[in-house]
Amino acid sequence: MVRSVALMIALFAWGGPAAAQGTQVAFGGMTQDTSAPVEVTADQLEVNQTDGTALYTGNVVIGQGEMRLAAPRVLVVYAEGQDGGQGRIQRMEATGGVTLVSGEEAAEAERADYDIDAGTVVMTGNVLLTQGGNALTSERMVVNLTSGTAQMAGRVKTVINQDGSGQGQN
Repeated sequence: MVRSVALMIALFAWGGPAAAQGTQVAFGGMTQDTSAPVEVTADQLEVNQTDGTALYTGNVVIGQGEMRLAAPRVLVVYAEGQDGGQGRIQRMEATGGVTLVSGEEAAEAERADYDIDAGTVVMTGNVLLTQGGNALTSERMVVNLTSGTAQMAGRVKTVINQDGSGQGQN
């Protein structure tokens, strides 16, 4: 009990400066092999050979290993391949309300940009991260899929449920 109270006091005391500067959180379930195959399903696809993009719209779901990303609209940008042809996926830009799930961790935001080479997902706009019964909110979150960590910035708020059920005690 004393340890829980001390943790809550530390979090609230830490919340002021941390909210302005950013908060590092463990994101262990989000480690990802960025070289794994990427599977995309959607209602519609428009391919632009000129600029090397593919626009997926309507119920878009992207899977890579254990990670799943869902959004109404995802623009896939391909790196230039050999002989000027289309190469591998360089990055993906998901918009319109995005959900990113891996294991028991989930994150929601208005937008997500996945840079496959860097192994990062940048989520912006009303970010909500849930880890079990705990929740964190911010305006921006950068997930490092290699290290399994995330950096949150922009008025960070944390809700920690002490009973582990995901609901507060009465």
